[in-house]
Amino acid sequence: MDTPREGKGRLLAVAIDLFYTHGFNAVGLDRILHEAGVTKTTFYKHFESKDQLMVEAVQVRDRWEQEAWMRAVEQRACGEPRVALLAMFDVLDEWFNAPDFGGCMFINAAAEFPNPADPVHQAAMAHKASFHDWVTSLAREAGVPDAARFVDQYVMLFEGALVMRQAHARNDAARIARATVELMLGPQPTATPPRA
Repeated sequence: MDTPREGKGRLLAVAIDLFYTHGFNAVGLDRILHEAGVTKTTFYKHFESKDQLMVEAVQVRDRWEQEAWMRAVEQRACGEPRVALLAMFDVLDEWFNAPDFGGCMFINAAAEFPNPADPVHQAAMAHKASFHDWVTSLAREAGVPDAARFVDQYVMLFEGALVMRQAHARNDAARIARATVELMLGPQPTATPPRA
């Protein structure tokens, strides 16, 4: 994610990077202003408080991450929903083995702000809800039987892989989960030959 040179975009980009690397509560407003190279006057032109900045940072990261994931999955799946369901874990595996992996920002945000009424928590859960909707759409397009049950299991494997990688430093967590999804999907259906 490129850092804009000025204004609100720069503040958000710097804040996202700091929150992702160090956590939300560990990063003070003064540090964000220092690293963004802006004054408090400039900050308050764009945000009422650090709380508002945190919510918008999660929302911006959500939009950026959704676009990046969809692009990466589509490059591997070429419009095949069944392949996309597996490709999701290939993208996850690539991320797990990247040098800048720092965990899931949305899980981290929900953990730091556990109250479901907290706006930061709600912004993080909106990301998770969008992911659930995306998987549901792919499962239906792929003709998965009992799609609702499949999606619950799929999302549990995806989220579990994130925790396994972050908490247990298992770089292979996505590959382990992918193998289970392959079993859940079963063999690739064969096309029915046309009648003569």
